[in-house]
Amino acid sequence: MKLLSQTIRIGQMLVQEGHLTDEQLNAVLTRQKSSGKKLGELLVEQKVISETVVLECLSQRLGLPAAQLRVGLIDPLIVDTIDKDVAEKHLIIPMFKVADTLTLAMAEPQALLVVDDLERTTGLCIQPVIALEANIREFIKKYYVQNIKIDSFVASLEDASVEVVEKEAIDEDSIVDLSEMIDGSPVVNLVNMSIQQAVKEGASDIHIEPDKHCVHIRYRIDGILHDLMTPPREWHAAIISRIKVVSRMDIAERRVPQEGRIHVMVEGREIDLRISSMPTILGEKIVMRVLDKSNLQLKLDLLGYEHGMVLALKRMLSKPYGLFLVTGPTGSGKTTTLYSALDLLRNKERNIITIEDPVEYQLELVNQIQVHEAMGLTFARTLRSVLRQDPDIIMVGEIRDEEAAKVAVQAALTGHLVLSTLHTNDSPGAVTRMINMGIESYLLASCLVGVVAQRLIRTICPKCKTTYFPEESVLHDIGWDGPSHRAFHRGEGCALCHDSGFKGRRALCEVLEMNAQLRDLILTRPSAAEIKKHLMQGNWHDLKAEGIRCVEKGLTSIEEMMRACFIEESSANKEKEMIAENSNLM
Repeated sequence: MKLLSQTIRIGQMLVQEGHLTDEQLNAVLTRQKSSGKKLGELLVEQKVISETVVLECLSQRLGLPAAQLRVGLIDPLIVDTIDKDVAEKHLIIPMFKVADTLTLAMAEPQALLVVDDLERTTGLCIQPVIALEANIREFIKKYYVQNIKIDSFVASLEDASVEVVEKEAIDEDSIVDLSEMIDGSPVVNLVNMSIQQAVKEGASDIHIEPDKHCVHIRYRIDGILHDLMTPPREWHAAIISRIKVVSRMDIAERRVPQEGRIHVMVEGREIDLRISSMPTILGEKIVMRVLDKSNLQLKLDLLGYEHGMVLALKRMLSKPYGLFLVTGPTGSGKTTTLYSALDLLRNKERNIITIEDPVEYQLELVNQIQVHEAMGLTFARTLRSVLRQDPDIIMVGEIRDEEAAKVAVQAALTGHLVLSTLHTNDSPGAVTRMINMGIESYLLASCLVGVVAQRLIRTICPKCKTTYFPEESVLHDIGWDGPSHRAFHRGEGCALCHDSGFKGRRALCEVLEMNAQLRDLILTRPSAAEIKKHLMQGNWHDLKAEGIRCVEKGLTSIEEMMRACFIEESSANKEKEMIAENSNLM
């Protein structure tokens, strides 16, 4: 069996592709003679080039996939498929198993005799994946521990220090320190590590889902779910009970949904966790919403809006009274936009009151109220009471029904600036939704100051960003009217972005600012298409146009823009036909 450094001339490939100079190669080759290490390992160790570059060259030369091992990419439940001694001898580690195929990270994937032997002993089809030797040794130490159980796996990770620092304001119970219960309590350690890892990765939610043979722990990053680990099925009850205990939920009640809250300290940062349990046919599922105030961006200028849109937003928010609406689907950043607006408006001269469900972040100089539907404290009822508190600015978390809509409009007409959200696809749709909810068109025309419709769009990972030339049919689907033969950007996927090609998100929005002509149009109870046709006669850009702008600038990919803006094949042409048809009917 030949060594990898002898089988392929990795150094020559790196020089030819411009990653390495001849002088650097000769210097590393000299060190290689005395160390006995592989050339690629030495190049990474000496920080001459990155591990990603070495793996890409190896993958290209051998025609096999390559991977940088990390937590979440290896299933700890299948590690014991291959003995530890065998793993250390051949520098291999099982990653995951799908049906009868075992994906195996190998430092020398060209060792066919080893692959054949493993297929005989395991009874599985082996799919080799290239990984560097140091990376494999690191994860062999992490995953091959006593009895190869999930508790040993969790214990082998760095200390997951998570501390409960407070309960709800009405709770006077003593403080519980989770870190004191780590030693000798693998369930506590697993829960703490899940929270800590989610905070490190910038996750917005942690999902704990029961399955027939295991428990899936996943976390949502940039709107997409990623696997963290899969503990054994017998751990499910203990994990659920642990979370219920610290979130002050009833551990004996498993038949109805429950809600709770934990305020924790992770690596010196205060994190608020909102807990929701839901009974399923396989057991209870828990979702923990991670609210990290340190990640909350409250400056309108930094949310990703174009400069002209920021000026329009500030003009609308400078009005002494009126109704300002933010629309979009769940998870589109509506609450963040409203908080940013409050941050712009709050000062000691104003009485600002919010009505939320729930209160996600606490803001200074703002009186925040949480509704309790079960107790009859609805948005509409709370809003009526708030009007007697001499407010200047009122934020209503969401207008859900006709009653709340009418009270919000009345408040806006009587000298208050009211900020709220709606669930509509675009800004013209917010006008028709309010009219359909029973608001008279003349009242809406009088009080509405503007509407912002937005989405959160994933941005391309800077580490694996690359260029490509899409097919003409794809450009046709998005309504691209520029040159067909031009380079666009997308991410190839790397360890930094969890192989998704995206890292981070930014706001994508369209702004409807009221003017005299638009007020006159609303009096006629127009359709959303009629409003959009009127707006497009001026210098107005819808969500799709803003999405194409982000694609042109290389901020996001065509596929992500189509996903965020709900663009389907040939939808651009259908939209033009619909507007034309509506105009012919007028």
